[in-house]
Amino acid sequence: MELKGTTAIITGSSGRLGGAIAKALATAGCNCICHYNGNKQKAEELVEQIKKLGVKAVAVEADLTKPDEIENLFEKVLAFGTPGVLINSAAVFSRQSLTDVTFEEAQKVLNVNLIASILTSRAFAKVVNEKFGDAESVVGKIINIADVGGIRPWAGSVLYCSSKAGLIGATKALAKELAPRVCVNSIAPGVVTWPSDFNESEKQRQLSFIPVKRIAEPSEITEAIIFLLRNDYITGQVLNVDGGRCI
Repeated sequence: MELKGTTAIITGSSGRLGGAIAKALATAGCNCICHYNGNKQKAEELVEQIKKLGVKAVAVEADLTKPDEIENLFEKVLAFGTPGVLINSAAVFSRQSLTDVTFEEAQKVLNVNLIASILTSRAFAKVVNEKFGDAESVVGKIINIADVGGIRPWAGSVLYCSSKAGLIGATKALAKELAPRVCVNSIAPGVVTWPSDFNESEKQRQLSFIPVKRIAEPSEITEAIIFLLRNDYITGQVLNVDGGRCI
């Protein structure tokens, strides 16, 4: 896919990785719809940075756990034209023992990390099919940001790991359903940012599981995304960018 001039939607763009993804897409020539939920200042700062790269950008607020707000998001997107790229990056991290899991927390994590991505993919596919319903080649790309925890789950994070494993399953199912017009793939990053409650001992323990002995740079994740977006013969795949953590 040619990225220059393509409209891209990046959910969760006010996060560190989401913001890095948006800037990488802008550098590749995409006009960016920078979704956020609450952190308006950071999203608007990101938009200003992107505009300096010579492309269009706008910040759009939406609670992706509410279907009507997803619809509103896509109505605003269409003012930029039919989107060609959707990056499902919005997520919440949850860590607790099984005995501490509540129904409310389970709903929150699954709604944001899994169900919202499925519903945004549905909205994206709808507008792409309405515009390119007769196309027999690739006209759209969806990238779901999963996690190494969805492949090699760890104890104490059953909700988070389950949501990311579900997202990987959704990626494969959507790739089959939306072909040939839309390619759907997933990136499974390893650690990009240490959790705020990790002490030095815990960081060293985690590094012992990673063959390359370091955490990822955001640019190493975004380069993998650009690769998948430019290749029209890859769909339904999960690309691990984890320093070998899954070996």
